[in-house]
Amino acid sequence: MGFLGGLFEIIGFGIGIPIGLFLGFFLFIYFQPRDVKKLQEPVMKSLSGFDSKSMVDLISELPVWVMNPDYERVDWLNKIILDAWPYFDKAACGIIKSSAEATFAEYIGKFKINSIYFERLTLGNLPPKIQGLKAHESNENELVLDLALIWAGNLDIVLGIKFLSLQVSVQMVDIQISAATRVVLRPFVPTFPCFSSIFVSLMEKPKIDFGLRILGGDIMSIPGLYQFVQEVVARQVAKLYLWPQTYDIDILDSSLGATKKPVGILHVNVVRARQLLNKDFLTTSDPYVKLSLTGERLPAKKTTVKMNNLNPEWHEDFKLIVKEPASQLLKLQLFDWEKVGAHDYLGMQVVPLNKLVPYEKKEMNLDLANSMDPNDPHNKKPHGQITLEVSFVPFREDSIKFSGPSNSSGNGSSHESTSLSGTGLLLVKVVEAKDVEGKHQNNPYATLFFRGGKRKTKLIKKTRNPYWNEEFQFVLDEAPTKEFIHIEVMSKRRRMGFMFKESLGYLDINMADVVYNGRINEKYHLINSRYGIIHLDIRWKVI
Repeated sequence: MGFLGGLFEIIGFGIGIPIGLFLGFFLFIYFQPRDVKKLQEPVMKSLSGFDSKSMVDLISELPVWVMNPDYERVDWLNKIILDAWPYFDKAACGIIKSSAEATFAEYIGKFKINSIYFERLTLGNLPPKIQGLKAHESNENELVLDLALIWAGNLDIVLGIKFLSLQVSVQMVDIQISAATRVVLRPFVPTFPCFSSIFVSLMEKPKIDFGLRILGGDIMSIPGLYQFVQEVVARQVAKLYLWPQTYDIDILDSSLGATKKPVGILHVNVVRARQLLNKDFLTTSDPYVKLSLTGERLPAKKTTVKMNNLNPEWHEDFKLIVKEPASQLLKLQLFDWEKVGAHDYLGMQVVPLNKLVPYEKKEMNLDLANSMDPNDPHNKKPHGQITLEVSFVPFREDSIKFSGPSNSSGNGSSHESTSLSGTGLLLVKVVEAKDVEGKHQNNPYATLFFRGGKRKTKLIKKTRNPYWNEEFQFVLDEAPTKEFIHIEVMSKRRRMGFMFKESLGYLDINMADVVYNGRINEKYHLINSRYGIIHLDIRWKVI
């Protein structure tokens, strides 16, 4: 019986298991449980359908683009961040390690600390998410973006600290950040990626939450410590990066592709020359001097011509605009004036501006040469001498960079009187125009009329929205407080051999507004134009 009983048990187990599985599957498929309600599709409701209590709980979960129509959804940007996050994680961790090494080195040896190092460092696989983006219009040479940023990350940062004979591990986990961030790309340059720097700042104090463990224990569970640590961290971050404080990221070299701005004026007094070469056959030379700064495309300045004189006296003053005093040279060239044909070359010399002390007038007696090439055999022949008085005067806003902080008392009346007296530089930048339309043609260019002079931008064909971005400079002996600058947008075309011109609008700018404010960067409606607008950036810089 024992054998037969065991055999029947095996047969029963082998047959019962398949039958039980079959019956269970049949009952599960064909008989629905009565205590489970049928799953229904979610009901869509507008925000107005919620009561006030539900709205309070719901609003904090809504993305910023829902509550602020001027913010845009940027799902495409979040997709880019998601795909690039693994590579950003490695790059960011490398930067964190290299930056932290110098900070760790300051504490080694103090408080009995032997070493500080990262045991683990990763930002996790969950990237930040941008809930909304808003682009601001700006008259400056920049792009301003406001981002609503959230990050619920699974980072894992473990810091190892060895002091005495103990080793302590400090771990940060599960960070959550909500921040209103402003990103500024500036200035725009004609070199890819078309901006040289990124400036990041916070528009309000961020909300930061994270876990902190020491020796495996969660110290954030200690009563009162959690709120204290979160508040201290948020306050310190806001102290460093809350607007107008910024975190600067250099993308390109600041000198690459960027337009150099004037920093001062070089005053040159051409006094005299002695023992110049005689290039004329029957008479003596008729010398004059051409002055220019290297790196500039402006026409050279010229002295008057001294007829039949190898030892001329000029005593003539010139003002040249300086942009790079560390590298620019004052170039002097002397010529023999000829009524017919090319003027004969008499010699040249250069003066490095980095040899000049700001605000200090320096008299120089320079030997003329044929060229600056030390191997030029013509330099062995005497070419005469020239005497100059030279001084470099920086603009007031750049004076600290060259001579250190001034000892002025900071009197407001002194500041105003300085801006209204003395030599200054008027910079007029014609940026662009919008919706300028002529009756017969649209080939716009801008003309500037100031103190009897006339300047023109380049002509752009077949457009109603020309972009010039051209700057014109005027060195003035005094502030133009009672003068106007006339700016007119013109269009011209040639037809059947004749030139036809047409005015597309004009305006007059009171220079007193520019002098008292230092700068005006505005868009103006053109007079005699239906919709035309012109963007001007005008500055007054004093020395």
